Amino acid sequence: QVQVVESGGGLVQPGGSLRLSCAASGRFFRIRTMGWYRQAPGNERELVATVTTGDITNYADSVKGRFTISGDFAKNTVYLQMNSLKPEDTAVYYCYLNYKRQLGEVYLEVWGQGTPVTVSS
Repeated sequence: QVQVVESGGGLVQPGGSLRLSCAASGRFFRIRTMGWYRQAPGNERELVATVTTGDITNYADSVKGRFTISGDFAKNTVYLQMNSLKPEDTAVYYCYLNYKRQLGEVYLEVWGQGTPVTVSS
């Protein structure tokens, strides 16, 4: 069974930094995209950043210039470096994997359980 596991969340002061990691495991033929979404209390889940195996990145406007996503697809792992954190970045961060099990099949999605990030003084 394919799954992703996040790590690296926690409590940080405004202006601080955190680095999230997400590792995918299981049997799959090809990964297309990995990334991060987040959900704050009372809000819908929203895109933070994604990266493709072709190293194409996409960021939410609210994190551009502060967050950097990178993928090590030899290790099926994606990282999110978060700098200059703000209280409004407080949310549960979810890892996302878009992959194909076998040649000729459609792409599937897998979500992690989430890791909480709290930005507060």
